[in-house]
Amino acid sequence: MQIDTDLAAQMHASACQCGGVLHRANYPRKPKACPEEVLFEFQSRWSFCCNLCRKRSTPMSVRFLGRRVYVALAVVVLAVKRNKINAATTLAGEALGVPERTSARWRQWWLQVFGATALWQAQCARFIPGVELTELPQSLMARFTGTAHEARRMLGRLEWTE
Repeated sequence: MQIDTDLAAQMHASACQCGGVLHRANYPRKPKACPEEVLFEFQSRWSFCCNLCRKRSTPMSVRFLGRRVYVALAVVVLAVKRNKINAATTLAGEALGVPERTSARWRQWWLQVFGATALWQAQCARFIPGVELTELPQSLMARFTGTAHEARRMLGRLEWTE
């Protein structure tokens, strides 16, 4: 939540490309696989709208993966564990209400699609040594270890475009 707050504040402080002022224009979300105790933090996606050209600007989010309805953490965690079904991912999926077919589709997306996305193509060179694509998302998650502050600093260095 704090990372998203900081990214939104940075975007809000900047001006639109046309020179206009960005005004808050959040839009509602109905996230799936979100625990009830934090649901209120996921019911709105932060966004801004220029007062002159009306162009929408939406900052990168670590809570959401683009337009997906499932929260980002679920899409990553339930696809981990060497891309195989195991007791931990099955229990987590059941607790969050994510069907196994959906988790299997996410595993396939990580293995077959993610490596070819514009997002990954623009960012993959920042990881040295390279991230093992056959072990996604686990191999990517391993790079964000350490304290929350260190992981946040690494996320901030990436230029997410999605």
